[in-house]
Amino acid sequence: MKNWLRIAGLIAFLTVARGAWAADASGTWKGAFDFQGSSVPLAIHLTVAGTDVTGTVEGLPTTPVDIHEGKSDGSTVSFWVNTDYEGQTYKLLFKGALTAAGDEAAFTLGTEDGSWGAQMTAKRDAVVAAAPAGPDVTGSWKGAFDFQGSSVPLVIKLKNAAGVVTGTVEGLPTTPVEIHEGKIDGDTVSFWVNSDYQGQTYKLVYKGKVAADQIKFSLGTEDGSWNVELTATKSL
Repeated sequence: MKNWLRIAGLIAFLTVARGAWAADASGTWKGAFDFQGSSVPLAIHLTVAGTDVTGTVEGLPTTPVDIHEGKSDGSTVSFWVNTDYEGQTYKLLFKGALTAAGDEAAFTLGTEDGSWGAQMTAKRDAVVAAAPAGPDVTGSWKGAFDFQGSSVPLVIKLKNAAGVVTGTVEGLPTTPVEIHEGKIDGDTVSFWVNSDYQGQTYKLVYKGKVAADQIKFSLGTEDGSWNVELTATKSL
């Protein structure tokens, strides 16, 4: 009986420790891999919730890119991203193993068909990890802006992880569109999206002041030729 209790206790301890180790992958990890003799730096922003991993990767030809099908299994994380290179889109698979100390991770990354691969050691960015998270803007925000006398409703879906904001905007001529370079700075959230209008692609820049369950956005073209304001309310 005593042996059985010891074994049961050990299993419980390992289960809890494994979950804590997996959750410790949350944060920003920085490293570099070799590509044709050049060092390519990456910043990998991860958020772990249970066994699910979300976030972004910065530094690839398309940047930042959202993580897809992210999973955490004990001391390892895995996910994939899409990026463009020389006019072609590639699916890159990532797998990372954390050290026991939790401050370093060994990543393998490569194309889905195995035709190219690389290795990278990434270290936790202590500065980013220690920075204040700011307001949590995670959720769906709904509002509308006026365009040539018509009300245009938008749904802005945001995810906030360690000051990095990802998500989509629904309701523009191109919909949904992915958010790029999203970040929180104090009580301000900012990002940009690409959208097509009358056969032309426009970069729309968003900047919003966060207050309770409301964000007051200004949005417009990058060159300032068009700009509107929008108050978005968090959807329950």
